[in-house]
Amino acid sequence: MPRRHFLKQIALWLSSLSALLSFKNASATTPETNASNATTLQNAALKTLKSGYSGNPIKDGLFINPYTANDPSANHGFGDILKWRLSDKPYKAQKEREKSLPGLKVVHSNTLPTTDQDYILWLGHASFLIQIDGKRLLTDPCLTAPPMFTRHTELPVPIDTIQPDYLLISHGHYDHLDSDTLKHCNHAKALIPLKMTPLVQEMNPTIECQEAGWYQQYTLAEGVKVIYLPANHWYRRTPFDKNEILWGSFLIKTPSQTLYFAGDTGYAEHFKEIKELFGKVDIAFLPIGAYEPRWFMKASHMNPQEALQAYRELDAGILVPMHYGTFDLTDEPLSLPPKVLKENTTTETVRYLTIGETWFL
Repeated sequence: MPRRHFLKQIALWLSSLSALLSFKNASATTPETNASNATTLQNAALKTLKSGYSGNPIKDGLFINPYTANDPSANHGFGDILKWRLSDKPYKAQKEREKSLPGLKVVHSNTLPTTDQDYILWLGHASFLIQIDGKRLLTDPCLTAPPMFTRHTELPVPIDTIQPDYLLISHGHYDHLDSDTLKHCNHAKALIPLKMTPLVQEMNPTIECQEAGWYQQYTLAEGVKVIYLPANHWYRRTPFDKNEILWGSFLIKTPSQTLYFAGDTGYAEHFKEIKELFGKVDIAFLPIGAYEPRWFMKASHMNPQEALQAYRELDAGILVPMHYGTFDLTDEPLSLPPKVLKENTTTETVRYLTIGETWFL
């Protein structure tokens, strides 16, 4: 076995093992205690748009996922990790064949579009550059290959040309928040979840951070509104920090359209609730990859069929699939998620963006 491959396998095993460890942290800052004696946390300076919601639940300084807290099947033990790593891989042969095939198409350019018109530009995985009223919003900034990752799609534009005004960071996993990418985002304003400021400013101290809990609206000078919303997921960057930082999704309301960026999420009832609270979504960016084996990944990542269900529950106009083709995270081949999505699409409107393609709104 080549030394590099061996080291990568060791790193993967250590990463899997670390996912089992939970370490307690000091209490969260400025917690509130409601009448039921459950401790919650939110940004008291921001508006909370869900009536009666006192904040995200925390215990011993760690955020709790309300969608999986009482579901034993969503909380895997060491035996489950071993079962996954040592089990037969039904897609192994197909994944080997794909190594010699070209990956997702990328449209390359030396510059960004020179226009005041609103547009969406897919940069790969969960990173989109969204221009609204001349301001550039970059979702889940991961434009390089983080440690222990291989990037299978090239960045369509030079990284220094992107220069976002705002960073929308749904959560802190390495494939959604990359320290090398943030080095190219000087003086950007980061819209982030609770307790993420120290992490972001360690990566780039010039970035101005604003934290929000679920259902809270960020304070922006521009006409666009950005609201932080739930996701069925979790946080970890080291063996010692599980769920110390919140995770979630974003609703972006412009004068003419409503966009929803789901981040990373397993399917849960939050999609129905978002529709009930905020009405119809025009464009929904939904993850469709990193879902096999299903018994292990279901609580963290939707499969294409569940993404379609989420699309319907959001009453979305257009589904933009994401979170596939760039990083090989789980057992399914990189090419499979869009194929499965197409096989299961009936009346839904799906816009398959090419990486580097400019979609004018």
